[in-house]
Amino acid sequence: MAEERIKVPDIGGAEGAEVVEVLIAVGDRIDLEQSLIVVESDKASMEIPASSAGTVTELRVAVGDAVSEGDVILTLATEGATSAPEQMPPERDGAPSVGATEGHDPAPTPLTEVTGADADTTLVNERGEGRFLSVSVPDLGSDQGADLVEILVPVGTVVAEGDSLVLLESDKASMELPAPAGGVITEWLVSAGDTVQEGAVIATLQLSEAALAAAPESKTAGDAPPAASPVAVSAAAAPAPEAAGERHSGAVEVAGAVSAPQESEGGSGLVYAGPAVRKLAREFGVALDRVHGSGARGRILKEDLQRYVAGALAGAGDASATATALPTVPELDFSRFGAIERLSRSRIDKLTASNMVRSWLNVPHVTQFDDADISELEQFRKAMKSEAEQREVRLTPLPFIVKACALALGKNPKLKASLADGGETLVMKHYCHIGMAVDTPGGLVVPVIRDVDKKSIWTLAAEIATLANKARDKQLKPEDMQGGVFTVSSLGAIGGRGFTPIINTPEVAILGVGRAAIQPVWDGESFQPRSLLPLALSYDHRVVNGGDAGRFMTALTALLADVRRMVM
Repeated sequence: MAEERIKVPDIGGAEGAEVVEVLIAVGDRIDLEQSLIVVESDKASMEIPASSAGTVTELRVAVGDAVSEGDVILTLATEGATSAPEQMPPERDGAPSVGATEGHDPAPTPLTEVTGADADTTLVNERGEGRFLSVSVPDLGSDQGADLVEILVPVGTVVAEGDSLVLLESDKASMELPAPAGGVITEWLVSAGDTVQEGAVIATLQLSEAALAAAPESKTAGDAPPAASPVAVSAAAAPAPEAAGERHSGAVEVAGAVSAPQESEGGSGLVYAGPAVRKLAREFGVALDRVHGSGARGRILKEDLQRYVAGALAGAGDASATATALPTVPELDFSRFGAIERLSRSRIDKLTASNMVRSWLNVPHVTQFDDADISELEQFRKAMKSEAEQREVRLTPLPFIVKACALALGKNPKLKASLADGGETLVMKHYCHIGMAVDTPGGLVVPVIRDVDKKSIWTLAAEIATLANKARDKQLKPEDMQGGVFTVSSLGAIGGRGFTPIINTPEVAILGVGRAAIQPVWDGESFQPRSLLPLALSYDHRVVNGGDAGRFMTALTALLADVRRMVM
């Protein structure tokens, strides 16, 4: 039986971190990666995991002690167990690696990397023989971070460049994060359910020989896997209130880590809330120490803050509030009436609902209706069926509608503008990127087609099909859903004569398209059967007036009635 000293690993450069909780005792049998202690610095709170399995023979720290990287936490009696390579930080300044037994090197644990077509193997041990690459979270297009929904490949999996590693879900999209190079996943620094920020390192990738030969020196992380990166620590990692003595143990997610408790803005106490909640509280002018947190260990959630504000506006939390606030819808116990099933809504679904409510409450909507005669357009589209098959493109009415919108917007640019500076400035856009609403199993998403006014119908048809498939497969990137000036929401393939779409702010207009139908139209002498397409234009009446909307609809219906106008 060997004896091993477990030491404090790299804790992000923090010196003198305080031990706020000891999770084990002498004589305990601990497993690999089991949490040993909870430390709290001026930057973060975190649990220190075991780098080996064994029995605790001596405990070197106690609650209240200050520890730094390299300090001994405990002595462990092991039975030939070796340190996990994924727990090793890089060696610096001659300091021994975590889990190394004082006086000798740790026993190597081989990791197998498949290289070459004949699947020959190269053994790379935990001493760092080989090169490693940190896998980071890319630009998410949001400062709210993203939830890590699922880890798609376990440690030890051989991946090729572009293989999906994790599924992320932000406030804008669900996306799969691809491998930046080929190699073997040697370490996961996150778990399903964590919240990650842009730039956070979530995994360590041991590069294959081919990837190593192709990678520039600056892209590799050195001769050992990097230390744990700042990813969002779950509420379970925060110290318990009783462990922190008189202090409230609430912590705040800052730059992807969990920071020490902070004073509430305008309040007198310490609160447990994240930066997004604090920002929202500042916007509402609410002192957070007045809000009751319903999250783990009393953490204040956005829903708690919203309930407090709603109650204050209704007069429940502020005697000066008026009775003009929107009344809340009472919760009902539907199980009293029969069998029910409760399903959790996806993040995209909930955020879409929130965005729609915000738009509806803040933007004065007006909806204008018209019918476009697309009889000739349909004849032309059907005549192009054979060419569409040769091009392997499905030619639907949507490319024509999107193209016509772009040309009509060029003649009526106010409908692709946006308000700025609190409504004092109108931003006129000299580009024409149009979003299209796509119904997916996870909720409604709006990918954006770039430079619609400069593209042909065939190009638009191909891009529309590609973006729709990517949306349904959760393959959209943040940039695929940004920069739109106008949105088209078509229910023609589903059904319905018409609807009043809600504006996708900060845009100022959206076009709702219903299902075309054959209807009798008087030509001056007799009724003729014509294919009429119902259109509904919702617009922000602060920017667009009835005349602007009328001119846009007139131009749009004329373009759809005669496709030759689209090339003139």
